[in-house]
Amino acid sequence: MSRLQAEHLYKVFGRRPDEAVTKLESGADREELRADGTTAAVIDASFTVEPGQIFVVMGLSGSGKSTLLRMLNGLLEPTAGRVLFDGEDVTALSKDGLRAIRSTKISMVFQHFALFPHRSVLENAAYGLEVQGMPRKQREEHAREALELTGLGGWEKSWPDELSGGMQQRVGLARALATDADVLLMDESFSALDPLIRRDMQDQLLTLQKRLKKTIVFITHDLNEAMRLGDRIAVMRDGRIVQQGSGQDILVTPANDYVASFTQDVDRSRVLTAGAIMADPETAYGTRTDSGKELRTAEDVLAAAPATVTEDTPIIELFTPCSTSGVAVAVTGEDGGLVGVVPRARLLAVLGEPMTPTDAASPAEGTTATGADDASGKAVASA
Repeated sequence: MSRLQAEHLYKVFGRRPDEAVTKLESGADREELRADGTTAAVIDASFTVEPGQIFVVMGLSGSGKSTLLRMLNGLLEPTAGRVLFDGEDVTALSKDGLRAIRSTKISMVFQHFALFPHRSVLENAAYGLEVQGMPRKQREEHAREALELTGLGGWEKSWPDELSGGMQQRVGLARALATDADVLLMDESFSALDPLIRRDMQDQLLTLQKRLKKTIVFITHDLNEAMRLGDRIAVMRDGRIVQQGSGQDILVTPANDYVASFTQDVDRSRVLTAGAIMADPETAYGTRTDSGKELRTAEDVLAAAPATVTEDTPIIELFTPCSTSGVAVAVTGEDGGLVGVVPRARLLAVLGEPMTPTDAASPAEGTTATGADDASGKAVASA
């Protein structure tokens, strides 16, 4: 069962919201509704988040991503559609039921820290547990453990204004972790931080995720951050999700020109992997080593390859071996057998000019594209 599921969510602000949803379902766009003083913030958004997954929602300011996030824990009531948490319809819960879920099951980490200036670091980290009614000694014990996890052990007695921005954000993260909630909702949680501190917080989150296996919905306008953190990514534009998939899916087979323009400045060498660009092993057959030996079998290729990598290896790690030998890098599967090769020419082509749609592979399984800009729904492939 999916941990979190959104089914055809709409959020409309203004007059006659139900009527606006009907118009949107009939094909109206946001601009048509705006003329009537109505704003469609989220339009027909559907997705699932699996347990232990980091699901990133990204888009420009005004795309509807933060509004979408606030519907997931009931801070905003959907105009239409529903949210399921472990199969339970969150949108049908009473106010008390929503409060119970927000205090024990779904925690939120805000962009601007939201710390109480008159409370110590320990008291801030323990606040969610205080709301739950947990006894002081027990909640402080949990809060100390969460602060240790986020690298703030020893700072329990400090005040928020004594901490750097990155440290304050760690307190906010510790407060969310202290409740041991199943789901973390993170609304542009790192965007207010300086670039170096931001990257450090990304590292911290990935390290924690390896240990805690939380289910996380992370909102960002930064594609590089989305690519680095997300197991799956949903790209939003004008209230709609226009594509869903892994970072590689979105980078290699963007659903439309809008997504393609979003991805053009991404460092492909750190996102794409050997498995995404590898060729069939047989393409290496018939080539010769520097000593003149002809490669005829998979065993020959493995023996002669300048390096052997897995499908998950980032292509940035392939440049050195590809530059030192005319033989392709070997890509192996879980059993150690040869599953593909990366010749030097293929590696360079991936980082060169985008390929045409007919050159690209079909979208990877699990990739979803909706709301294409052009009538044909043509994919602009990049590798």
